[in-house]
Amino acid sequence: MSGGGDWGSGEGLLRLDDPEEWDAAFERGDVGLGTAVIGLAFHCPLAEVSPRIVRAMRLPDAGQRGFAFTAAGHAARLNGELTPELYAALRAEGPGGVAEHPIRDTLTFVPFRKLPPWFKRRWVYVAVRDKLEAWWLRCVYAVGDGWRAVRGHRS
Repeated sequence: MSGGGDWGSGEGLLRLDDPEEWDAAFERGDVGLGTAVIGLAFHCPLAEVSPRIVRAMRLPDAGQRGFAFTAAGHAARLNGELTPELYAALRAEGPGGVAEHPIRDTLTFVPFRKLPPWFKRRWVYVAVRDKLEAWWLRCVYAVGDGWRAVRGHRS
């Protein structure tokens, strides 16, 4: 893409395929680094993009940092694995915040056998919680349907 993206406006940065261009923009302190790292996740090998995603996860701008976590989720989807550095960064951020969706993407798209121990425990926790929530909702709906049937019968 060399020079094809506009770092000022962010236009075209999702097509970025040159890690060296991202590095130069990082050194200049350009905006749009989180957006551009998503482009790298789409177009570059995981080993090349992983350190850049981790660096983008530490950007001072919260929005761009969020895009870096999105890039980690895309990397998990596209590659079926993550690097140890990305696993560590997601674990450090933890669930419930900006890393919630990338963690879920990782649990969905990375085979269980490839997950590190913390992610395996998280996978079990999420699977059990989701199952219990589904059972709970089924009960709530059944009680609601029964209540509506009783109330409808009385009228």
